[in-house]
Amino acid sequence: MARPNFVSLLFFLHALLVFTSTCCFGLSKSQQHSEKPHHRHGVAFLIFGDSYLDAGNNNYINTSTLDQANFRPYGEIYFKFPTGRFSDGRLMSDFIAEYAHRPLIPPFLQPGFHQYSGGANFASSGAGALVETFQGSVIDLKTQLRNYKKVETWFRHKLGDAEAKMTLSRAVYLFNIGTNDYMSPFLIDSPIFKSHSHSEYVGMVIGNLTTIIQEIYAGGGRKFGFINLPRLGCLPGLRIIKPENNGSCLEEVSSLARLHNQALFKVLRKLGSQLKGFKYSLYDLNHSLRQRTRHPSKYGYKEGKSACCGTGQFRGVFSCGGKRIVKEFELCQNPNEYVFWDSFHLTEKVYCQLAHEMWSGEGDSKPLGLYNLKDLFRDL
Repeated sequence: MARPNFVSLLFFLHALLVFTSTCCFGLSKSQQHSEKPHHRHGVAFLIFGDSYLDAGNNNYINTSTLDQANFRPYGEIYFKFPTGRFSDGRLMSDFIAEYAHRPLIPPFLQPGFHQYSGGANFASSGAGALVETFQGSVIDLKTQLRNYKKVETWFRHKLGDAEAKMTLSRAVYLFNIGTNDYMSPFLIDSPIFKSHSHSEYVGMVIGNLTTIIQEIYAGGGRKFGFINLPRLGCLPGLRIIKPENNGSCLEEVSSLARLHNQALFKVLRKLGSQLKGFKYSLYDLNHSLRQRTRHPSKYGYKEGKSACCGTGQFRGVFSCGGKRIVKEFELCQNPNEYVFWDSFHLTEKVYCQLAHEMWSGEGDSKPLGLYNLKDLFRDL
């Protein structure tokens, strides 16, 4: 690697001092913060899903360290301490909140958090759309909805029915769900997966998500953001499941993600035609992450397949932090050079780049719907 020149060194030192540009190397400041949307102040941001969005809810439930990230080295690059986020720093939802001029959205279960005007984060690491996914260790999507209903009630008590309905209709609801539904059958025994065909199983996942969307819509929600699934079999932790594959992607789980993405696209298009005022953004994470793993240097990375933190081939053994089943782990010197932070999750730098694409619609991955997230935070 060439030695950085003086201008590059000054840029690096400056980057350590600014809020969002710490991670999006290769993006200009104007690209990161693109055009400011109108009237976004007061728009609540409500977040549902799994570890790609969980800001720390699993810190407050009775679960194992397999579903927690409240120990070092998680969080050390940005926060300087572990927050419960499965990354070295911030997540996509943290950057989206900043672009929308919102504070970091706290986890719903955080003690003392009872003011929901800016929104709430209900996501839970390990969660799926199916109740059976890692049941008893996570907050499944149906339970996340029950927690949201408490926030909905809070708005009605605080604002009255009419103003609460208006507030909820202006809110943005972000979902990332499905990964654990499809990975878990390859990690633990899953009777429900064994008793259904792949298409039936995907149908159950999409059906549960659709029910949640319809319930939020019935309560006033109108603006939704969704993230499709990447090639799950190419995550470091799944590349090592079958040693006979010699590190190849696990096609069985990638095919489920592909079926999920096709079904999600169709159901959102159907809801868009059936539900009056329903607006959605669908981000193509599948394309964006595939580009970064195949061509890491194009996006400012040195390594696109192996994780920064873990052990074994690709550092795919889920041991980051030494608090899980396997205690040994290795940690890279510079997470900004890696796409993957640990065996299943991404670095802050990647999350920052993805959030920029989700927000602006710019970059390699275009929204698969009519809107990007910046559009949704406007008063449409």
